[in-house]
Amino acid sequence: MAEGSQAQIVPFNSGLSEEPDGVQDDTHSLRDIREAERIAEALVFASAEPVSEQAIAERLPDGVDVRTIMEGLAGFYGLRGVNLQRIGENWAFRTAADLSFLIHRDQTETRKLSRAALEVLAIIAYHQPVTRAEVEEIRGVATSRGTLDVLLESGWVKMRGRRRTPGRPVTYGTTLAFLDHFGLEELRDLPGMEELKGAGLLSSRVPSNFEVPVPPANDDLAEDEDPMTQMDLEELGLLTPMGQGDE
Repeated sequence: MAEGSQAQIVPFNSGLSEEPDGVQDDTHSLRDIREAERIAEALVFASAEPVSEQAIAERLPDGVDVRTIMEGLAGFYGLRGVNLQRIGENWAFRTAADLSFLIHRDQTETRKLSRAALEVLAIIAYHQPVTRAEVEEIRGVATSRGTLDVLLESGWVKMRGRRRTPGRPVTYGTTLAFLDHFGLEELRDLPGMEELKGAGLLSSRVPSNFEVPVPPANDDLAEDEDPMTQMDLEELGLLTPMGQGDE
C-alpha cells in the first residue's frame, strides 16, 4: 500500500477482496455486496424465529449468493457477544455459547422432561424417521401416548409422515426448534460415540459391535414414507372434518 494512503474498512468478512466503489467483481460491485449484507442482517435481527435462506434470498439483489453472504456475516459475528448461527437452512442470532450463563443464570428452567421422554427424544433424534412401535422395540418397553404428546407439545418432535407398511403408522422426527434449542446446525452434528462417552452418557463398556446411528443429512421424506394429507390429519384428530384446526 502506498505511503499515506488509507484503507477502506469492509464491515463484514464476506470473503471478497476489497475493491474501490464502482469497480465490479464478476457479478456485483462491492457496494452491492455490502448492501446485501445489511439487508440480510436486518432481516435476521428483526425476526423472532430463524429465517430461511429462501426468505433472505427473495430480498437480496438478483444473482447474489445468499449462503456466501450469510457465511461472511457469521464470520464477522463469530467473536462477538452474539453469533449468527446456521440452523438447517435457516439463520438466527444467538448469544455466544461462552456467555449464555449470563442470560440463563437467573432464569428457571420450565421445560423438564422425564427420563422416559428423554429416552424417546434421543431415539427419535438418532433413528428418525421412526414409528412408535420402532421406538418401543429399541427401548424394550412400551411408550405411553402421553410421552409422545409431551414431546410434540414441546415443539422438538413432529409427525413426519406415514410409513408404507400395513396400518400406515405415523413416523416421527425432530424439528427446527430441536436443532435451535440444542445449538445444532444439522442432525449430523449430534454427538457421536466418543462424545457421548466423554459426557458420561454412554457406558465405556458398550459391546464392541455397538454403533451410534447416523442421523439423516436432511429432513426429506424417506423412500418408504408418504407425506401427511388432510385426510391423515383428520384421522389423527389434528383437523376437524371441515379442515379447520381444533381450538
